[in-house]
Amino acid sequence: MHKIGILTGGGDCPGLNPVIRAVVRKSLLEGWQVLGFRSGWKGMIENDQMLLEPKSVSGILPKGGTMLGTSRTNPYKKEGGVEKVKQTFAANELHALVAVGGEDTLGVAAKLFAEGLNVIGIPKTIDNDLSCTDYTFGFDTAVNIAMECIDRLHTTAESHNRVIVVEIMGRHAGWIALYAGLAGGADIILIPEYPIDPEEVCALIKKRHQRGKTFSIVAVAEGATLAQKDVTQDAKLDEFGHVKLGGIGNVLGSYIETKTGYETRVTVLGHIQRGGSPTAFDRILGTRFGVKAVELIKEGKFGEMVSLQGNDIVSVPLSKAVGALKLVPKEMYEMAKVFFG
Repeated sequence: MHKIGILTGGGDCPGLNPVIRAVVRKSLLEGWQVLGFRSGWKGMIENDQMLLEPKSVSGILPKGGTMLGTSRTNPYKKEGGVEKVKQTFAANELHALVAVGGEDTLGVAAKLFAEGLNVIGIPKTIDNDLSCTDYTFGFDTAVNIAMECIDRLHTTAESHNRVIVVEIMGRHAGWIALYAGLAGGADIILIPEYPIDPEEVCALIKKRHQRGKTFSIVAVAEGATLAQKDVTQDAKLDEFGHVKLGGIGNVLGSYIETKTGYETRVTVLGHIQRGGSPTAFDRILGTRFGVKAVELIKEGKFGEMVSLQGNDIVSVPLSKAVGALKLVPKEMYEMAKVFFG
């Protein structure tokens, strides 16, 4: 009987529990045992695990977050961390480990596979910026939440004749802001891939108001840059070297009000976008990813990441998937600009 492990790392997002449920249910059909490691790679370092049985995953399909907990722990930044991961792998007699995460979590998984561990990756990034997969679960839910918030902001902006700047998730890629902005009818969308020209933003808002509109909605991704400089909350880095982004909404809102004279308010959606029940799309995608991961283990195809390409679930090498971020292409942003102003 094989024994496999599963962990969830990085930021939480809707769809993680459907993945865990699918891995457990499919593994049990194969006659395998599943251990869930708590708090991402931290659980592997500390051998903090739990046996996952049918009752363990009963009822978790519609729940957001992850029943296993998560962290941004990087074994390669902890003294003896990698060796402890390997010891945990051996002590539990794992045949394989399923790592569910984004670029950072799967980057660790790719390194461990290169060092001889049987690892399978499942792509999880709410920002939808992982290469080699069309979509990642959690993205659709976040877009729908942000879109609904923009819908609500329209009514108060129009009632008060205001400009409202809404700050949306997106560290290096603006997929959520772009999709939510387009679906919600935002008047300007600003994303990390294409630096902000604040003068152009103000000109678009003025032009809009001059033709009779009394309000504007500006959707801005948290990682968008102003004058080629990141706007950050503080100078501290996490274990993967990332700054804590945020604050661009307030900077931009203040600039707009000063330059245009229009009353401006700022709304930062923050963690609201991560929470709540996953959409049907994310529940199904997470389920398909989980089942495919177990099938790859059965076939002995380690060092792979499951991937959605078209409507097919396939696999790609982990090393290829974490090689570069998937950014919003220029032609897609140009299409969005048709609706600016």
